[in-house]
Amino acid sequence: MAVSSAAGPSVAAAILAVASWPWLFAINVPIGIVTLLLSFRYLPYTAPSEHRFDLWSALLCAAMFGLLITGINGIGHHQAIAAIAAEFAGGVAVGWLLVRRQLSQAMPLLPVDLFARPIFTLSVTTSVCSFVAQGIAFVALPFYFHDVIGASAVETGLLITPWAVMTAILAPIAGYLADRHPAGILGGIGLAVLASGFVLLALLPAHPATADIVWRVALCGAGFGLFQSPNNRAIVASAPRHRSGGAGAIQGTARLLGQSIGAALVALVFGVAGGGHGAATAILIAAGFAGIAVLASLTRLFEFVRLPPAPQPHSAAGARLHEPAE
Repeated sequence: MAVSSAAGPSVAAAILAVASWPWLFAINVPIGIVTLLLSFRYLPYTAPSEHRFDLWSALLCAAMFGLLITGINGIGHHQAIAAIAAEFAGGVAVGWLLVRRQLSQAMPLLPVDLFARPIFTLSVTTSVCSFVAQGIAFVALPFYFHDVIGASAVETGLLITPWAVMTAILAPIAGYLADRHPAGILGGIGLAVLASGFVLLALLPAHPATADIVWRVALCGAGFGLFQSPNNRAIVASAPRHRSGGAGAIQGTARLLGQSIGAALVALVFGVAGGGHGAATAILIAAGFAGIAVLASLTRLFEFVRLPPAPQPHSAAGARLHEPAE
């Protein structure tokens, strides 16, 4: 997933090298059709749930996230203060209603009850902050490379390619290490590397050589690749086994929410500081969010120490008996 997200600018560069910009959108049509056919062929059958889809919760969820992100975006577009305040207030109010409704549901659409688990909450917080940083970078860096450094559209996409390459290399290694070392340590190290890469990118000289850009972008990709696999594992593993679906849903929500907030923050920065030259400021903000994610990740180590030792079952029946209950 991380490689696919990071490879977007590289794929865009390849498309722009041979076709016009509308193909950046049109290319998704055949990709979507192929994905749909593959899902019919290979995804296993899942029995329908006995619970009906909660339409009201879905509408509240969409309204909450939509109002909050629109409020951030409104600041960047110099929207009226009253309108911005109304959007934020509406988002908070709708969020309160959503949480109240979810706590009364046996199978909540948004499993807010899982946030009572400190490891889960810290892992999700780490994920949101890291994806805010990534969202900022993926929107701001193309403007920086194109408008400030003067790279072409194709060159801009290629300059971001080292991120995807290093993520592809580090992600499986991080998955291997996650079975042997705490996610708090691996995530903290990876996010610290990511933050360092952002700071180095923001401090690039006025006329950097290609190599100066490439190794900095690669450093960001390596840090993100080291962080994501252990953190995703921690989110799912910190929930009860029978709630793994809900934990996975929160994992996806954290990713998309973080990326959306990151994009909205870039609009805010550009609205204040101007397009290309505001990109350096945006990258420093990304470094700040990565730094917050470092603290959230390392805090998990203290929560882990406070957890009581798990009982050691002596049989399969004992293992089932000692599974964590809701």
